[in-house]
Amino acid sequence: MPVYNTLLFLHVLSAFALMVTVVVFSAFALGAVRNARVLLVSNVLWGIGGLGTLVFGIWLAIYLKAYHVWDGWIITAIVLWVVANAFGGGAQAGFAEGADEAKASKAALMHWLRSLTVIALLVVMIYKPGA
Repeated sequence: MPVYNTLLFLHVLSAFALMVTVVVFSAFALGAVRNARVLLVSNVLWGIGGLGTLVFGIWLAIYLKAYHVWDGWIITAIVLWVVANAFGGGAQAGFAEGADEAKASKAALMHWLRSLTVIALLVVMIYKPGA
């Protein structure tokens, strides 16, 4: 099972990269001083984590005989992943240094919606409804 353990480790590591972005953006939404470098690192981690969770998650579903990519909970997770990325796009621009208060307010809303979507995604991944 070394392949399974490696895939699972990389999948969970990628999820942690996503969570770093959620935490950083939560700080921005709650009023922390915005820093371009922190925003850049956070956005890069979101990209790496997002791609990693998707690739390694689908690879796990293909590798394991117990699951299929077309299982309902996996399709739900993929849809939630797409929705989280859509909300994230709205959050990224509004938290840039120099963004006006209206953009920052909209970015905070997009961030909280993304956070709720990520929590829903975690619930689906942990409980695997219908599996």
